[in-house]
Amino acid sequence: MSQNTEHLRTIRDEVLALTETELVSFRKKEGNFPVIGEGNHEARIMFIGEAPGRNEAKTGRPFCGAAGKILDDLLASIELNRKDVYITNIVKDRPPNNRDPLPDEIALYAPFLDRQIEIIKPEVIVTLGRYAMDYIMRKYGLDFEIEPISTAHGKTYETDEVTILPLYHPAAAIYNRDLIDTIKSDIQLLKKYI
Repeated sequence: MSQNTEHLRTIRDEVLALTETELVSFRKKEGNFPVIGEGNHEARIMFIGEAPGRNEAKTGRPFCGAAGKILDDLLASIELNRKDVYITNIVKDRPPNNRDPLPDEIALYAPFLDRQIEIIKPEVIVTLGRYAMDYIMRKYGLDFEIEPISTAHGKTYETDEVTILPLYHPAAAIYNRDLIDTIKSDIQLLKKYI
């Protein structure tokens, strides 16, 4: 077992041990799992969403529902295999009714994500949706470059540590089929990092 795998298991155990939060109570009441992340523990490319949905919470796997199918198709379009990247979310437990994560929930779970990034050391972080984009841009000191996802998608932002590529969340293409072509076009930018 690699050192990265051991460190990521420690994070999993810490998330499992969380108590006294609305999301943990909801997880236990529903018989759900936290969704820590999956993929290559030494990945060059990390995908970060905002929070698990119903299918994800039932299985403990990120992006395994309809949005996950879209993500898999996007990866296939650039000949990238899911097992070669690392996929996670900022918030590790599902918010009730798939509502947006609240600021205090992001604050609670973000240190786990920060440690995942520190362990894996990706060269590229692909943010999926506005919450992930906002958090990652601020984390890397790009507050002044934050714009709406409708403007930021498909642009790359360089830092000394990592390249950031904001994309629309794949779920957005479920509700607005016109976005699928945009997301497919945007993900082509990853080809130069593969």
